[in-house]
Amino acid sequence: MPATLFHNASIFTPLDAKAPLSGPRQGNVKNIPHGAMLVRDGVIAAVGDENEIFRLAADMRDAEVPETNNLGGGCVIPGFVDPHTHMCFARRRENEFRMRIAGADYLDILKAGGGILRSVKDVREASDEDLLRVTLENIQNACRSGTTSLEIKSGYGLNPADELSMLEIIAKAGALARIDVTATFMGAHAVPDEYKNKAEEYVDLVINEMLPAVAEQGIARYCDVFCEQGVFGREQCRRVLSSARDLGLGLKIHADEVHDLGGAKLAAEMRAVSAEHLLAADADGLLAMAAGGVLAVLLPATAYSLRKPYARGRDMINMNLPVALATDCNPGSCFCESMPFVFGLAVMNMGFTPEEALTASTLNAAYAVGDNARRGSLEPGKDADFLLLDGETPAAVAYHAGTNPVRRVYKRGRELVIDNPQPCMAAGGGHHAGGR
Repeated sequence: MPATLFHNASIFTPLDAKAPLSGPRQGNVKNIPHGAMLVRDGVIAAVGDENEIFRLAADMRDAEVPETNNLGGGCVIPGFVDPHTHMCFARRRENEFRMRIAGADYLDILKAGGGILRSVKDVREASDEDLLRVTLENIQNACRSGTTSLEIKSGYGLNPADELSMLEIIAKAGALARIDVTATFMGAHAVPDEYKNKAEEYVDLVINEMLPAVAEQGIARYCDVFCEQGVFGREQCRRVLSSARDLGLGLKIHADEVHDLGGAKLAAEMRAVSAEHLLAADADGLLAMAAGGVLAVLLPATAYSLRKPYARGRDMINMNLPVALATDCNPGSCFCESMPFVFGLAVMNMGFTPEEALTASTLNAAYAVGDNARRGSLEPGKDADFLLLDGETPAAVAYHAGTNPVRRVYKRGRELVIDNPQPCMAAGGGHHAGGR
């Protein structure tokens, strides 16, 4: 791949300080008003003032003289990293949205066999082809809005065969979409119907059968658990996470989304990479996370969809707790693939500055999935994942509400052309193991 010199751009990027940015530093975004980037083999070789980068290119050997790409004076930011999604599902649950609008509580829907358990039934019945098609559609919708890397959790299989199959499809969908997808195992997402009133037995299944098989498969990078009233208690989550850590998986926690069960404190105790949701987390738990180096991954589109108070993102930044943003794209409580929408909610409803929201949706989000060495900021040595915006500054993402502010998406220095997904692409035919 020939070198490319991208020029005539106003570049905005957080700068990696070898740790997630927190407190006042979360809003530290560098602007290069007349910027350029030299990209070789998909990696940023140099970034800086246009005149400086042109001089650097002129000194290259003739065989290496780069192509040039004029970005028209537009605003350039790093590609969005979405560090929390459930994009691998079989069917939407639009009817539950209507139920919530009419006043039904999320946990009531779950108890009635809806929610996660509805998606478990759908995934178990779906073919490989259908599950791959839906997952790929979700990824591509995210890419259209500027997402260049994301995480996808399993957790709609809830038995060994179906959880492993979900992870295989997550990996396959990422390869077909040509973006970086991090897989997270979430067998402890809910107690399936066949283990109703036998949660301890199900936790034993996760620990003794699922986790060793997931570790041997080698696709999942993290293990997540849903620490919530009526789902899994704190000690059950501790058991699962301890076993996952022993097997070499990184740790994440769905913590204190509806009730404060001490999930934030557990995340700090277990030295999890991140605690996610945190709508009900108390100050002690958040301070423990800050002291323990745990990232807060906030999901404002979920609060929007559930009509709940937003997580206290402004307070978290003031506590020097590093904050990332994610969509939580899932078929039930938050069907949203758009990081720009999440960015706008953080600015308009959570008290973030546009600069803090930019860091939260790029560099800090990359730390939340372990991709910080390669992604999240526009610096030499990192992948050339970047966006050309319709606007003058990153504030355009929140300012131009209700639109897609992304003009072009670049992945490793190449414009990402997003095709409509085709059925059967590398999908194989039949059903998953486990009766799909």
